Amino acid sequence: MSYELIAILMFSTMMIMLLTGQRVFGAIGVVAVVAALGLWGDGGSEMAFSAAMKLMKWYPLLTLPMFIYMGYMLSESGIADDLYRMFHVWAGPLNGGLAIGTIGLMVVISAMNGLSVAGMAIGATIALPELLRRGYDKVMVTGVIQAGSSLGILVPPSVVLVLYGMIARQPVGQLWLAGVFPGLMMASLFILYIAVRCRLQPKLGPALPKEERQISWGEKFRLLRAGILPLLIFFCMTGLFLMGKTNLTESSAVGATAATIAALIKGRLTWKVMEATIRKTLSVSCMFMWIILAALCFGAVFDGLGAVKAIESFFIDRMGLGPWEILIMMQLSYILMGMFLDDTAMLVIVAPLYVPLVGALGFDLVWYGVLYTITCQIAYMTPPFGYNLFLMRAMAPPEISLSDIYRSITPFVIVMILGLALVTIFPEIALWLPNRHYGD
Repeated sequence: MSYELIAILMFSTMMIMLLTGQRVFGAIGVVAVVAALGLWGDGGSEMAFSAAMKLMKWYPLLTLPMFIYMGYMLSESGIADDLYRMFHVWAGPLNGGLAIGTIGLMVVISAMNGLSVAGMAIGATIALPELLRRGYDKVMVTGVIQAGSSLGILVPPSVVLVLYGMIARQPVGQLWLAGVFPGLMMASLFILYIAVRCRLQPKLGPALPKEERQISWGEKFRLLRAGILPLLIFFCMTGLFLMGKTNLTESSAVGATAATIAALIKGRLTWKVMEATIRKTLSVSCMFMWIILAALCFGAVFDGLGAVKAIESFFIDRMGLGPWEILIMMQLSYILMGMFLDDTAMLVIVAPLYVPLVGALGFDLVWYGVLYTITCQIAYMTPPFGYNLFLMRAMAPPEISLSDIYRSITPFVIVMILGLALVTIFPEIALWLPNRHYGD
């Protein structure tokens, strides 16, 4: 049997196992280990062990549980509720102002967590009921929550970019900086869309009633204090890192410590909050570690087979495609897979194939990490089985149907495709900040 056929057999077997509902790390890891033993005998058993040792020795992996802990601590302690109240008062007098404030809340939550699930949970439990009570169109606000939560995988400290950096062997610090401007650009495009549409159709996002706007400036400025703690946490974490005072791992520890101190200052650091935070942190961190371990083993087998060279030869020599055509095909395949899989599963399945190919085609792997992440955002909201669609269905109130959820994402997906096109055409949107900071 040829190596090309073995690679196809491995890939198809893994996909079949995933479709049967097996856990992602189990499906990938089993296929990798069985293939290694079948190809290289007893020596193949060393591949899984080697992958485990590589994972345990990867010092930046410590950032993963630290950032996850930080996000859950801020969520469980109710600091996110204070933030939404601040956005509510300041943006409410505008048509669509509460929806714009919700996007602002999502940006802040993303900068403190790095996971889209946290943004979705906070948006669905805090913002969505308030928006519906205020008479906002249920289809539009459902799209706002889903689009805003997707920023969590792009704005630093993005956990997805940490995983990409591990698998693609790229510096996580550069990947984070590369995600800053694209993330802010995407949030700005969302806000622009909401503002224009609610200006044209005020009934979709009515302004706060006049009697509710009678809040003194003193009270408004007092509410701004809700944003001080998150900003201080973000400065302690990211500012010290950018100034060269801390490295990546140290900045994550600073962020986790600052979040704990913030909860203590607010008088909300209870045993219940600490237990929930640690339990959720441990669960999510272990899940990611198992997935990375399986991905490293799978990638080692693919490297040994020479599958990447075979795919490169197929696209370039046999099909005669150019680098940009191949890149577009890869992005389309992510969107198709996103109908069935989450971002982590997509990354570990195709990274052993795509990342070396992207490098061989002459593209910057840091820039491609941002493209991959934006494409995951789009895939998250692509019917019929987009990840965010079902998260929203599970968290939304009964009056929001699945068809409402499907209809809500169309304009936001179009906005995201525009953002993806801009970053593709103008790579400096992603690369300017890391190049300037690292002096490349």
